[in-house]
Amino acid sequence: MSYNILVTGAKGQLGRSLRKVYEEQFKTQYEVFFTDIEELDITNQGALEDFIADNKIDIVINAAAYTAVDKAETDKENAFLLNQTAVRFIAELCQKYQIFLIHISTDYVFDGTSTVPYTPEMTINPLSVYGKSKAEGEREILERNLRAAIVRTSWLYSPYGTNFVKTMLRLGNEKERLNVINDQVGAPTNAKDLATAIFAIINKRHLISSPQIFHYANEGTISWYDFAREIMTMSNLPCVVQPIRTEEYPTAAQRPQYSIFDLSKIKTQFALSIPFWKDSLKRTLQEIKNNES
Repeated sequence: MSYNILVTGAKGQLGRSLRKVYEEQFKTQYEVFFTDIEELDITNQGALEDFIADNKIDIVINAAAYTAVDKAETDKENAFLLNQTAVRFIAELCQKYQIFLIHISTDYVFDGTSTVPYTPEMTINPLSVYGKSKAEGEREILERNLRAAIVRTSWLYSPYGTNFVKTMLRLGNEKERLNVINDQVGAPTNAKDLATAIFAIINKRHLISSPQIFHYANEGTISWYDFAREIMTMSNLPCVVQPIRTEEYPTAAQRPQYSIFDLSKIKTQFALSIPFWKDSLKRTLQEIKNNES
């Protein structure tokens, strides 16, 4: 029996990575509807319900989000529309039609004051409009009686779209020196690794009977400075990366200083082996290079 999956945010980094993993591994198992704003406006409840009912959707992967962290500080209405209101519509419909939901969230729901890796159960305290909107989206799911996995992730990157890795490659080619923050620590998440984990959750969704939160990032702990240096080294770029403190690089939105996740829950429950951040970075840099040649 083939199951029907709706993917929202199909043009984003994770959406495109989900498509790649699906095409490589799961085409015979699932029928996937990859949608973005042109095909389906998730802020339109009626259109969303029509799509879900017409296509007999069994599983929703909500990879759509308002992710412009600094812009959100002055664009609160749109951030909450996509990150909370649309999530409420999705959660209500998943409850109504008994659909399994995977929703992507973020390390920004935490304030970064912890001194031990964050477990999914730890208290959230978002610092930014973006973080608050994502926290409210989580709440919309957690308050309802449905089968759902909320997957929080951090520092997402891929060969697609705009992300830290691609920005560093561009700047590394343009500049001789670069200042990068050294006092925010966490772990990068390779979007293809996350997409693979999402399909692992789908394959074992019978284990989830009510909303649960999971943390996913690549193994290891680094600062943005460490990440930038490794990108330059692996890419043989001569650009010198210099460490700076957060206050030397002011941004509109406050970011958590500490975003280290405890990954044990997702690894244990779904028997996942998570790649080390350097190994995944190397793979992605090679993919970017191949795309350019």
